[in-house]
Amino acid sequence: MTKIAGASAALKEREDEEQQKLAARSAVNWKANLDKQRKQLDYSDIFDEDVGQDEGLWVWEIENFYPSLVDEAFHGQFYDADAYLVLKATKELSGSIRHEIYYWLGEKATLDKGMCAAVHAVGLRNHLNASCRTIREEMNDESEEFLDLFGGEEIVYIEGARTTTGFFTVEKPVHITRLYRASVNGTAVEMEPVPVAIESLDPRYCFLLDAGDTLWIWSGTKARITVANKARLFAERLNKRDRKGHAAIETCKDPKVPEEFWIAFCGSPNRPEEAIVEHVPENFVPERKRLYQVNIGMGFLELPQVDLPKGVAKQELLNTKCVYILDCTSDIFLWTGKKANRLLKMAGQKMVTELHEMIERPDYTQVSRETEDEESMMFRSKFAGWDDIMPVDFTRTSESVNRVPDLKVLVKRDNMMRTDLTALFLDRQPAMSPEESEELLNDCNEDLEFIESFVLEGKKFVRLPDGEFGSFYTMDCYVFLCRYAVIPDESDDESDGGDNESQQDFKCVLYFWQGRDASNMGWLHFTFQLQPTFEKIFKDKLEVVRMHQQQENHKFLSHFHRKFVIRRGRRGLTRNLGGKWPELFQMRANGSSVCTRTIQIDCSAAELCSGFCHILRAPFKIQREDGEKGIVYVWIGSQSDPHEHEYARRVAEEMINRHDESFPVQVINEGEEPDDFWEYIGQKKKYETDSSFFRYTRLFRCTNEKGYFAVSEKTVDFCQDDLDDDDIMILDNGDLVFLWLGTRASEVEVKLAYKAATVYVAHLRMRQTDRPRTLKLAIKGKESKRFKKCFHAWGRHKVPAGD
Repeated sequence: MTKIAGASAALKEREDEEQQKLAARSAVNWKANLDKQRKQLDYSDIFDEDVGQDEGLWVWEIENFYPSLVDEAFHGQFYDADAYLVLKATKELSGSIRHEIYYWLGEKATLDKGMCAAVHAVGLRNHLNASCRTIREEMNDESEEFLDLFGGEEIVYIEGARTTTGFFTVEKPVHITRLYRASVNGTAVEMEPVPVAIESLDPRYCFLLDAGDTLWIWSGTKARITVANKARLFAERLNKRDRKGHAAIETCKDPKVPEEFWIAFCGSPNRPEEAIVEHVPENFVPERKRLYQVNIGMGFLELPQVDLPKGVAKQELLNTKCVYILDCTSDIFLWTGKKANRLLKMAGQKMVTELHEMIERPDYTQVSRETEDEESMMFRSKFAGWDDIMPVDFTRTSESVNRVPDLKVLVKRDNMMRTDLTALFLDRQPAMSPEESEELLNDCNEDLEFIESFVLEGKKFVRLPDGEFGSFYTMDCYVFLCRYAVIPDESDDESDGGDNESQQDFKCVLYFWQGRDASNMGWLHFTFQLQPTFEKIFKDKLEVVRMHQQQENHKFLSHFHRKFVIRRGRRGLTRNLGGKWPELFQMRANGSSVCTRTIQIDCSAAELCSGFCHILRAPFKIQREDGEKGIVYVWIGSQSDPHEHEYARRVAEEMINRHDESFPVQVINEGEEPDDFWEYIGQKKKYETDSSFFRYTRLFRCTNEKGYFAVSEKTVDFCQDDLDDDDIMILDNGDLVFLWLGTRASEVEVKLAYKAATVYVAHLRMRQTDRPRTLKLAIKGKESKRFKKCFHAWGRHKVPAGD
């Protein structure tokens, strides 16, 4: 036993020695390979040729993305908002030069400086053909080796930055204090700019003083409290929209005005000696608004005035492809639509400047530039019905606000009694007849000139092969470019004569389709790669539409002529490695045959339903003697629509067969299945034989996002992803009414939705006496099969990012 133990120890020692030799040999090989594979890049434009050839110390500071050499007199002085590159060259006894490369980052250095310091440190090492590492040094945490480069003394930190960042910087404009006189016109609040002076104040009015960080509401001794409250609500919206909630809102009433108000008003804490008197005429009318549209004529600019019905401006008058100027005398706004071209925007800048100088205006007149969907609150207030002030009950005291009342008391209050349950009492939308569906299909394809399809492979979009048109995968993203002819009106045809054919206009729609299991990276690749390319080609004629699986619109679905197949998995992986196991598909049309989809489901007999057609692709384990490798069954449900039978056969022949196979297609009716059919789907099991639910299925959404409780019905073509996690859903399958609870729904929504579902069940008992409903509860993730059967291809719930 002793001899064996000694032999084992010797053998182990020998193995350790061999591993050490192997590790040393690997390290040498790795270093040699690194030098061999190092790219020979030219850094002569960045670093001088004599850098690092002799002993010495070099320091560079990063300026505008590139290193700039620092004079030797300033070595050891570092700005805390800059980044530096340091090279130390030492001559060894053998005569070779040893290099040390450091990059130092200040604690306030911008991102571009730190990144460029690290990149140029590697570039310097390649320039010198050095084998040393690049060492990162941070402010207040430098190593002793780095400090020794400067004589071992402590280096000097200087606050600020000596160099500028390479990024474009946007300087915040200086805020100009402005004073507005508030007046109420119906339910809207009109803000009239006035000079910031004591002479502007009037005891009958309320005024809004915009001092930047603070919004002051000043009320005169004779001002109405309702006007003051609406002015404060206007200030709340102004703070939320324009100041991102960072400004403070203060209210004061004359004569009890704090010193802070007078400091913001006139720069002095003392109240001005001038008296505040009534000076605004009782018949005062604000300056009439004028809306102009900027046009580019034949070699000149046009500024036609837009007609305002009854002098009232409305949001609908603004076109996203145009540029407008709103002239309110003491306020001028330049509004730019998102789809306005560059020349039109430049013309608007020129015209608003000329308009400002053309007419004599007050000194406090200000020109504001507004962009569509990012308009300021002051601009929105000039239009009727645009972000109206919300009604608030001002009669409540502080005690009633602080006290938490019972839920029943809250519901009985006037502002919470408003509900909209109209959708529950409307009849179910009838399904389209085959003739109507065919007519809709033809109408949607009438103006289609051509369609190009792309699929995301890796990080690039490539053209989709013609044989795969209409086949989708749940983990992939697709893009379809559709060009449509713009058919002119009959009056235009008569006036233009035969020139229309040669000058027919068109528009392009770029559809982005995202599978249910696909990540949002596909949308990002599309936004930054493919979309800008097509925008350069088609400019303002391009429209982008993003769609998710089973939430496509009728126009898009009609282009596939009912041949719309969705497979599970990823296209490349499934095509190369898949296809060796049985696959079951269900064909289903919700509301209209235009919405026909054939979607892969679990390959189990329990997933069959007598109301639909199913397609089973069954590859043989062993190739048969006649050369057949598999078979495709088209299972016709006994209660399925006869119009779908022919389309099911066509889909099976043209799309279910893979690109490298041609399995024969066999059509079988329910009840006439061969034994092989049941063997491929895991033996015969009990499945849904009553499809009457399909004629009664309805889905309602209960929400209070509008400020009051409302119930709305989803379209007949709904899917599992329409179940909103923030709301409550009501599902009717003809026998049962389910109350589905979202995980983030509020307690108030749950109780109101339960009441609404009770009302709906009672209503159906009177309308459909032969089919009384029973109310059931469904919880997300624990839905019953009676609930799931109402949805086409039910699967796992999607998990939101971050959960």
